[in-house]
Amino acid sequence: MWALLVLFLPHSPQYPHPGTFSRCVRYLAFLWNLLFLLLGLLALAVGVWGLLAKGLPGEERLAPPGSDPMLLFVLVGLGASAVSLAGCLGALRSNPCLLRFFVGAVLAFAGLEVLGGLLLLAAQRRLRDALRDALLLCLLRYQEEPDLRFLVDEVQRNLRCCGLGSYRDWETNPYFNCSAPGAQACSVPASCCLDPWQNGTVTNTQCAFGALRLGDAAAGTVVHLGGCVAQLSAWLRGQAGGIAAGAAVLVLVEAASVLMALKVLRDIVPVRVRD
Repeated sequence: MWALLVLFLPHSPQYPHPGTFSRCVRYLAFLWNLLFLLLGLLALAVGVWGLLAKGLPGEERLAPPGSDPMLLFVLVGLGASAVSLAGCLGALRSNPCLLRFFVGAVLAFAGLEVLGGLLLLAAQRRLRDALRDALLLCLLRYQEEPDLRFLVDEVQRNLRCCGLGSYRDWETNPYFNCSAPGAQACSVPASCCLDPWQNGTVTNTQCAFGALRLGDAAAGTVVHLGGCVAQLSAWLRGQAGGIAAGAAVLVLVEAASVLMALKVLRDIVPVRVRD
């Protein structure tokens, strides 16, 4: 399909023929966008694979389709692939329409990123409340959604925490509540355990069984007592420098893409001859 697009996209006239530097920028812009095209396709493939894996026959889907985290990979992959493909073909075939679309799309994404950053700074308290609500939703649907279960287990295991404010928050989960039937009643997930491993390699899924029946002193010898909201907030504050550096790198990448596209566009757009 790409080959057909390349064949049928018309060349734009070039006045005059570009020099060595302009040709280098043109090919660099093509390779630059090709890299991000491949990354976008990879994200798209991961998202589609995740959606298809959950939709296999015999598997019950409990979450509404719009809430699936894999949709984020699909949307990001589609957006990055479309914009990067426009940049690739625009540079390769000297097409000013595609290059203008690419520049406009990148600038629009940059504007949305700046707006999102300002909103995050202006609504930090609401962000903490939203984070708490999201974690509460994860806690309530822990047994129903594999993605949420994986996320919660990773957070609790890496941050050495359990629940939102304390390990007793797991009493709100219908499967871990002490009135629930089954072996998991009055328990917490294995990721809450101080030592969740059996023989150092295999997860001991029963290490936290009956933890909610114990007092805090006895439970503290088996599971982490502290909640994850405070730990996660502290971790995010500690990662502020890395987040800022990542945002700066992203801005530089977008700026480099726009500058290369503008250089190619300037070289291929005909210049009016003065009278």
